[in-house]
Amino acid sequence: MSNVSLYLLIALAPLLGAILAGLFGTGFLGRFISRRGSHMITIALVAVSAIGSVYVLNQVMHHATGTLFNDTIYTWSLIGNIKLEIGFQIDPLSALMMVVVTSVSLMVHIYTIGYMSDDPGYQRFFAYISLFTFSMLMLVMSNNMVQLFFGWEAVGLVSYLLIGFWYTKQTAIFANMKAFLVNRVGDFGFVLGIGLLFANTGTMNYGEVFSQIDKLKGLMLPGTEWMLITVACICLFIGAMGKSAQVPLHAWLPDSMEGPTPISALIHAATMVTAGIFMVARFSPLFEQSNTALSFIIVIGAIGALFLGILGIIQNDIKRVVAYSTLSQLGYMTVALGASAYSVAIFHLMTHAFFKALLFLGAGSVIIGMHHDQDIRNMGGLRKYMPITWLTFLIGTLALVGTPFFSGFYSKEHIIEAAANANVWGATFAKYATLIGVFVTSLYSFRVYFLVFHGKERFATEDAHHGHGSHAHDDHAHDGHGHDDHHGGVPHESPWVVTLPLVLLAIPSIVIGALVVKPLLFGDYFKNTIFNLSSHPAMGVLKSHFHDWVSYALHAFSTLPFWLVVAGAVVAWYCYLINPKIPATIQRKLSGLNYILENKYFFDWFNEQVLARGARCLGKGLWQQGDRGLIDGLLVNGSARLVGMIASVTRRLQSGYIYHYAFAMIIGLLAAITLIIFGPK
Repeated sequence: MSNVSLYLLIALAPLLGAILAGLFGTGFLGRFISRRGSHMITIALVAVSAIGSVYVLNQVMHHATGTLFNDTIYTWSLIGNIKLEIGFQIDPLSALMMVVVTSVSLMVHIYTIGYMSDDPGYQRFFAYISLFTFSMLMLVMSNNMVQLFFGWEAVGLVSYLLIGFWYTKQTAIFANMKAFLVNRVGDFGFVLGIGLLFANTGTMNYGEVFSQIDKLKGLMLPGTEWMLITVACICLFIGAMGKSAQVPLHAWLPDSMEGPTPISALIHAATMVTAGIFMVARFSPLFEQSNTALSFIIVIGAIGALFLGILGIIQNDIKRVVAYSTLSQLGYMTVALGASAYSVAIFHLMTHAFFKALLFLGAGSVIIGMHHDQDIRNMGGLRKYMPITWLTFLIGTLALVGTPFFSGFYSKEHIIEAAANANVWGATFAKYATLIGVFVTSLYSFRVYFLVFHGKERFATEDAHHGHGSHAHDDHAHDGHGHDDHHGGVPHESPWVVTLPLVLLAIPSIVIGALVVKPLLFGDYFKNTIFNLSSHPAMGVLKSHFHDWVSYALHAFSTLPFWLVVAGAVVAWYCYLINPKIPATIQRKLSGLNYILENKYFFDWFNEQVLARGARCLGKGLWQQGDRGLIDGLLVNGSARLVGMIASVTRRLQSGYIYHYAFAMIIGLLAAITLIIFGPK
C-alpha cells in the first residue's frame, strides 16, 4: 500500500463507518445493519484508523526530516491562478494528533457499547462519533487553510448533533444551540484571520504562507497603524477561543455536558476542544512574529486556568466538575502557547487527552453504578462497590493534579516553568495564576474523589435525592440514556465494555509523560515542524533544568507546585471527610462570593440578557423598520401604490371613444411639428 493510500484509509475509514451505520442502521435507507452490526463496523474501522496512525507515527519518528508527506490529494477548485485543494501534511505534529484522536475515539467507541446499550438512538450515536472522528482527522492532517476550515466546521456541526443527541430534552436543545452560536462568534474571527493571510499571500497552503513571513512582517492593516500579522494572529486565536473554550467564549462547554458521557470524553476532553491549541501550534511561525498576540494569548489562558478552575469547586454534578477542570487545563495549554513553549502545549494536550478521557469515562461509570444519578452529594463509599472504577478514577485524578511520575506532572510542571521564564507582557500574571491553579485543581479534584469513593454512604438515605440547597438548580442534568431511571439500590461495578477502556486509558495516564517528555520537549521530534528553538528563553531554561524523567520527578518533591497539590488534597480531605460542616460555614460567610461563583461570573447572564436580548431587539427593529417599514411599506407596497396612482390617471385617458384618440393624435402631431420648427437647430 502506498503512503497516500494509507493516509486516505486512515482519514476515510471512520467516514465509511459513519455512512454505513447512519444510512443503513438508523432507518434512513432501511435497517439492514443491526445494533450489534453498527458497533462492530464502526469500531473495526476506527481501529483500522488507529493502527494506521500508530504506524505513521512510527514512520515519522524514524524519518530524517520528520515530514513524511506534504502534497495535494485533490484539487477542489481553480479560480484564476488560485487553487483550493485537499491535501495532507504528515509530520510529527499531525502524526501525534492522529494517534491521540484515533486511540481515544477507539476507547470511546468500545465504552459506548455498555453506556448506550439501551438507548433507542444506538446506531445513530455510533454514526455520529465516527463522523466526528473523520472530521477531526481531516482537520489535523490538512496542509492548507481550506481543508483546516472544513474540518473546523465539521467538528462543530457534529458536536452540535452530539450535544443535542437527546433532542427531546429542552436542556440539551438549549445546550447545543448555545455551543453552536458561541462557536460561530469564534469562527467569524477565524475566517477573518484566514482571509487576511490569503489576501496578502495569495495562497491557502501552510508552507507557502510561512515562506512569506518576511513580507507579512512589513505590512500594516490598511487604514490603521496595526501590524497585519498581529491582527491576523489575534483573529486566528479568536477562532481558537471559541473551539478551545477560552474566556469569554467558554460558556458553551459546561452546558455541553447535557450530551451523553462518551461525547464528553471524546469531544470535550481529548479532541475538539484541543483543535484550537493544535491550530495555534501549527501556525506558530506566524504567532512568534507578534509579541502583542502572544501577550493576548498568555493573559487569556491564565484567566481561564485560574478563574474557571475555581468554578469547579462549587459544582455538584460529577460531569460538570470534570468539565470545569477541562476549561482550566485548556487555559494551561494556552499559557504555554503564549509563552512560546508550543511543544509544551502539545505535550500537555496529549497527556490531558488520556487522563481527562479517563476521568470523563470514569464519571460515566459512576453514573451507571449510581443508576444515573450524577449528584456527588448522593454518593460516598463507592470504592468497595466499584473497585475498578475507583482505582482508574484515582489514577486520572493523580495525573490531573500533577502528581510526580504521573503523565500530567511532566506537562503541567513545564507549563508553569515556561510561564515563569517567558518574556512577554502578562507572563508574571500567568506564572502566579498557574501556581494558584495547582492548588485549586487539587482541591476540586480530590473533593470529587473523596465525596464519591470515600466517607459515608449517602445513596441509601431518605433525603439523598431531594433538594440540597443553592446548587440544586445546576446539578441535575442527568444522562437520560433511554434506560429506565430508578433511584436508590446498591451501586454496582460497570460491565467490562465500560471498565476495559478505563484500564486501557489508565496505563498512558501513568507512563506516557515519562516516556515521551525528553523527545517531545528537548529532542528533535518537533524539528522543522513547529517553533521550538531551544535558544528561545522559555524553552532554553526548561532544557537547562531537565536531565531525565526520574530526577525531574524526584526534584519536584521539594518544589512549590508539589506542596500546593498536597495542600489541596489535605484541605479537601479535611473539609469533606473529617469536618464536612466547614464548606457550608464558608459558603454562609462568603455568601457574596458564592453568589458570584454560582452565577459563573455572570457570563451566562451577560450573554443572555445583553447580547442575546440586544440581538433580539436589533432583529425586531430591523424587522419592523427595515422589513415592514422600508421593504414592505416603501419598496413593495409603495411601488404598488405608485402604479395604482399612475393607473388611475391613465385610466381616465382611456375613454373608449375614437374621436378622443383622434384628438390626442392631432395634439401630439402639432407638438412634434412645433418642436421641429422652433426647437434648437
